[in-house]
Amino acid sequence: MANDESLKERISELEHELAVKEAELHRYRLELTKANTSLEKLIAQINQELKMAQALQKFLSPTELPNVQGFEFSTKFLAGTRSGGDYFDIFEHEDKLKFGILISSATGYSLSSLLLSVIIKISSQIEARRGLEAHKVVALLAKEVVPNIQNEDRANIFYGIVDRRSYEFQYCSIGDIDGFLQVYGKDSLQELLPTGPSLGRDFNTEPQSRTVQLNPRDRVIIATEGLKNSQNSLGVAWGGHRLSEAISKAPRQGVHELRNEILYANQKYTGKEDPVRDQTLIVTEVKDRVIKLAKN
Repeated sequence: MANDESLKERISELEHELAVKEAELHRYRLELTKANTSLEKLIAQINQELKMAQALQKFLSPTELPNVQGFEFSTKFLAGTRSGGDYFDIFEHEDKLKFGILISSATGYSLSSLLLSVIIKISSQIEARRGLEAHKVVALLAKEVVPNIQNEDRANIFYGIVDRRSYEFQYCSIGDIDGFLQVYGKDSLQELLPTGPSLGRDFNTEPQSRTVQLNPRDRVIIATEGLKNSQNSLGVAWGGHRLSEAISKAPRQGVHELRNEILYANQKYTGKEDPVRDQTLIVTEVKDRVIKLAKN
């Protein structure tokens, strides 16, 4: 009898423990349902914010380029389906014989928005249009942006200034933006190499400028890393060498044809009409009939 009583007590204890566990499981399920609901709302909110950020960037990208005598431009901005952070602008300086080309990319919309706000701030102060050298403009951007960079975010900037008196192109390139000079009559491309690392929390470099000479029918091609980092179905990136090959192999026609040929080659390789990450491409050509102005 004692054994029977002991067994009954043990069964009763187990039934009680089971009831407690079932109650805890029910509570966990309720909490999990609440968490899933909150997570779905958060994901929906983030997706909406990303769509708004994409729309804002697309809206802010210039649709009309300045009519700069002696130069022709062709540009294209393609918004990424998953990530982005590109921005570009081409503008004349207060000195009408100079104009600037600015192109930037960031690892995400948060840093891109920060960078864009700083660009707008500097532009509103007309700092970038007072004849500052390219590296000094980039240094101003870095000074404002770097203290506010979060996590491991990175930003890349290319800023160039063309002086139409001498047709010198001074540029400062920090980070991972591809730039090429296609000299008329030559098969090889001159790479516009970076002059510093990308902007990050650890950035402590003094940006530097380089200068190249432009001549009639020369072209400058600038592209954000969204192009060369785009991948095919096997996960292999297009790469900078394929970008330079696309430029070299393109028929020697107008700037729009060259731009379209580069984008077509990239799309053919990746098999995607819409890129995963933002892509920005700028092609600039010195026109045939260029009269160099005497230096003051």
